[in-house]
This record gives sequence, structure tokens and C-alpha cells, in this order.
Amino acid sequence: MYAASKENQAFLHARFAPGGDVLKPYKAVVDRWLWPDVFKNQDTSVAKAKKAISDYKKAIGQPEGLAELMIFYCECAAGFSDDVGLQDEGYFDALVRMFDQALKAVSALPDGGRPPLLARLDGVRRMSHNFGYGVGDAMDELLAEHEVDD
Repeated sequence: MYAASKENQAFLHARFAPGGDVLKPYKAVVDRWLWPDVFKNQDTSVAKAKKAISDYKKAIGQPEGLAELMIFYCECAAGFSDDVGLQDEGYFDALVRMFDQALKAVSALPDGGRPPLLARLDGVRRMSHNFGYGVGDAMDELLAEHEVDD
């Protein structure tokens, strides 16, 4: 089972590993599919990046880890868009949906862990005002709706 696929390996490490960064393999997948190497003609895949988050949720699903992966997704998607000037409405829609999910995940965490995560989401929101398509405005509205306290 372990040798069958990298997904199985990540699942087993997340579930049974006594130490180490269990998020690392999931972050690597998110990073690969949301911030591809354009010099190698790699493409983006929102579905494959989201699958990594889903796989983590199935493997271990700790709320803090899930929030971290969602925020990391937003940071990668926004960073890549800003870096290469991506203009893809579907990619932006997925980013806004994940931003919303990340806000919900952060709001469910204990108060003490929220401020640094909210600061990271705010950085994504500010950067997203550069993209057009109303991405930053949508994130402003979501942030106001959730009214997550620091």
C-alpha cells in the first residue's frame, strides 16, 4: 500500500508519523499546482491543489492544519497571480472560495491562534486588489461578513 502512490505515502505519514511536518507533502502539491514553473511549461490545476487539502482532511484533518493548508493555498494562488500577471477568472473564483473557507476555518480555531493566520489572509486580500475581476472587493466583503475577531 505504501509504495502504491505518493498520496498513500502522504496519508500514512500524516496519520502515523510521530513527528515531523505532516503538512509538508500536502503543501508541496498545493505549491506545484498553484505556482507552477512557467519556464518548464507547467500548468495550474485548482482541482489538484484542492485535492491535496481534501486528502489531508481525510488523513488527519486537524483544524489547525486544515486552516494552514487553506491559507497556504490562498498565498500560493495570489502570489503566482501577482508574480506572473495571471488573468484567469476561474482561478480567481477558486481563490475567493478558498479565502472564504479559510476564514471559516480560522474563525473556528481558539482565539489565541487567530491573529497570525488572519494577518496572512489580510496580506492575500491586499495583494488581490491588484488582480481585477473584483477579487479584492469580494475578499473585503467576505472579511466583513465573517467579522473574525483578532
